[in-house]
Amino acid sequence: MLPCRLISSFFCAAILISVGLGAAKADERMIMVDMDQAKVIQLDRPANTVIVGNPSIVDVQVLSSNRLVMTGKASGITNIVILDQKGNPIVDERVSVGTFEKDTVRVYRQASRATYACTPECVPTATVGDDMENFGVAIQQQTQRQNIAEQAAKN
Repeated sequence: MLPCRLISSFFCAAILISVGLGAAKADERMIMVDMDQAKVIQLDRPANTVIVGNPSIVDVQVLSSNRLVMTGKASGITNIVILDQKGNPIVDERVSVGTFEKDTVRVYRQASRATYACTPECVPTATVGDDMENFGVAIQQQTQRQNIAEQAAKN
């Protein structure tokens, strides 16, 4: 560490603060999940208890005692705690759920925004932050398509 007497006290304080913040950020680990996407979590040892801080942000399904699936439900940050049979933490992590940006195009018309998923053809998709009319049309079309598929599966 640099001796503070060699440099101004203000500059020294700035160095100490930035070093402290850097260490804190390096220690913070976060699981990243895209909204509407699933991520498999493989555990080193069997889990007994799974606790999700905010289930409206991320959903967790237990496939087996050593394998979980996390699905991003809404943008935000929450946490997950997984305990073994003795109550010891296996996982104690923050979970960040973000919107997918890759393969999307956003079209702005003044204050109105519409999002299109382009894989490779572009089709409207419902994305939080879109204009309510564009969002509503995309949801309505997705719902109608899902209903048609469900009806076809019953026949």
